Amino acid sequence: MVERTAQVAAPAALALFAAIGVVMTQQPAALAVTAAAVAIVVAALLAWRRLGGWPVVAGLALPVAVLAFLGHEQSANLAWMGMCVVAAWATLTSATSVGVSVGALLASVPLVEWLLDTTEPGWAAWFTGIAFTTIACSFARRLRITVAELREAQEELAERTRAKERSRIAGEVHDVLGHALTVSLLHIGGARLALDEEPEEARCALAEAERLTRASLEEVRATVGLMRTDAPDRVAPLPGAADLPELVESFTRAGSRIDLAVDGDPSRLGPTRGLAAYRIVQEALTNATRHAAGEPVQVYIRTDAHSTVVTVCNGGTPDPSVAPGSGLLGMQERAENVGGRLTAGPTFDGWQVEAVLPS
Repeated sequence: MVERTAQVAAPAALALFAAIGVVMTQQPAALAVTAAAVAIVVAALLAWRRLGGWPVVAGLALPVAVLAFLGHEQSANLAWMGMCVVAAWATLTSATSVGVSVGALLASVPLVEWLLDTTEPGWAAWFTGIAFTTIACSFARRLRITVAELREAQEELAERTRAKERSRIAGEVHDVLGHALTVSLLHIGGARLALDEEPEEARCALAEAERLTRASLEEVRATVGLMRTDAPDRVAPLPGAADLPELVESFTRAGSRIDLAVDGDPSRLGPTRGLAAYRIVQEALTNATRHAAGEPVQVYIRTDAHSTVVTVCNGGTPDPSVAPGSGLLGMQERAENVGGRLTAGPTFDGWQVEAVLPS
């Protein structure tokens, strides 16, 4: 935008000061008018071609020569103001090194005139004006480039933030639905087996599956509700470390054999790290149920003043018929997002997931 404005305004200003220079010059009138007309035409062509850098500098050499011709031995001639216009034009449309070089060359012209006539103090003003114009326009161009780079960086940061938020919400939905569907399937499977011989037990299993599905649906709504800004007070709270016993109990009611041991106060984690611990345990239990159904699972939570260690161990070997998912990567990202770490791998009698989170 600045370059385009300079390419439009500079030729007009150059033509104006060239015309004024013709009126004020001591040179022959016919020669002055012809030189000024040529300079104006060249400036218009340069603006029309929208040149920048050294090409525009080379093209402006003729208008500069005409201005110097019109103002020769006349520091009061406003043709010298055209030199400031040329300095601004070249500096705003070219690299800083090019603009500074042109400014130095232009400033040398009144300096030479001053050396030829040291009794005329007006040349110092033109030298100062050209130098100031060059410096000011260089800073203006650099500022414009910096602002453009800052806007680009802000847009990139906003896009990264949106992508990270989408990934986070996708992880939340994955964990919630994975847990809900896995435990609901256990209840439904148990109900199917008990439907003929123990209808009451089947009814209880289906009721538990329904309750769990409704609770999971509320969690999904709460997760999606975090994206809304019109009604933040209406968003349901997300689970935390204090809800881990209830999480384990939901798997136990579905028939899984899970032992929970807690050492310390998990509330030290706070809401953000507590949610991360909850989701890690939730995904680890879901994976244990899917890949090693029927095997016993142990959940250990140890908290001290510095960290909280969450360990989930299950026996047996993974079921090769179950397709692997993205749960392990999601657990690792959750731990790292709160400043912790997570390791997972086989043990001599099963599989272990361990997360270390700062308290």
